[in-house]
Amino acid sequence: MRIGVPREIKPLEGRVGLIPAACAELVRAGHEVFIQTSAGVKSGYADEAFAAVGVEILPDAAAVYGKAEMIVKVKEPIEGDLVHLRKDHLLFCYLHLAALPELTERLCQIGCTAVAFETVEDERGRLPLLAPMSDIAGRLSMQVATHLLHQPQGGKGILLGGVPAAKRGKVVVLGGGVAGSNSAIIAAGLGAEVTIFDMDRDKLVAARAIGPNVTGLYPHTHDVGEAVAQADIVIGSVLVTGERAPHVISADMVRAMQPGSVIADISVDQGGCVETTRPTTWEDPTYIEHGVVHFTVTNMPGAVPRTSSQALSAAIAPYAMRLAAGNWREVPSLVKGINVDGGKVVHPALFK
Repeated sequence: MRIGVPREIKPLEGRVGLIPAACAELVRAGHEVFIQTSAGVKSGYADEAFAAVGVEILPDAAAVYGKAEMIVKVKEPIEGDLVHLRKDHLLFCYLHLAALPELTERLCQIGCTAVAFETVEDERGRLPLLAPMSDIAGRLSMQVATHLLHQPQGGKGILLGGVPAAKRGKVVVLGGGVAGSNSAIIAAGLGAEVTIFDMDRDKLVAARAIGPNVTGLYPHTHDVGEAVAQADIVIGSVLVTGERAPHVISADMVRAMQPGSVIADISVDQGGCVETTRPTTWEDPTYIEHGVVHFTVTNMPGAVPRTSSQALSAAIAPYAMRLAAGNWREVPSLVKGINVDGGKVVHPALFK
């Protein structure tokens, strides 16, 4: 199969769909791999690193899309990508279509088949291609939120972990999955008082195991509201596979927070689990609403492209290999990943 890796064009997005080591495996298997020039530079991989493993370097996106049968990229296609997509393309990337109805319609108009990283599901119900970026988004969101608490950034001016004679900060994490637990690990390590809300008892058990300063609770609306009102940082990490994230935190809950508190909504890719969330970019990552600093960048892991590209490529390479080999529709995990098939919406979450 002919596989194309275009350069990512979302603002300040530095990741690359496949690193050279993953490309080498595809080439060894007999596939042709094409990459747009400088696509890997921000991740630390020069064109020469790709050429050394047999990848053909092409001058622009039009050339990559023109030669390829399968497109492997990181983020959902935007206008500069969509103009090159064809009916016969197999698109393999993050899509998050539940929050992007216009993109869904456009993919249907093009008539291509699109397999979304975030809905590929293994036999145990896990999301193996979402997990590595959830690891990073969880940790990164807490690092950023901690910085945003500083007074020069518009925060309330506290050191999250406190010091002797000063109180510890309070962190609330909504969702104890991969992203939420990683956020909690960072917050707990800094010495904050951390509360994780989740409906799954096993995740609450895992939350308590992070450390003695971590509490796991069921998300009763009253308890969530009370905790959010007292929080210095709130992390939104609620996920329903393929669906738009539910609003667990209302605008009224945000109003009840202290001025200078911080919300980091990792769920923003799926619409956000906070009612006041709206998507931002790394060019302008934050805004203030009801006195609360909101950090809601839709491609958080793009800020650490070297780490992100390595972790993502390791996860997606076996699936890309299977897609390229043919008969991939016999693989249940990949079938679950199909969002649009020949121009028709097929993922059940997108009908809700």
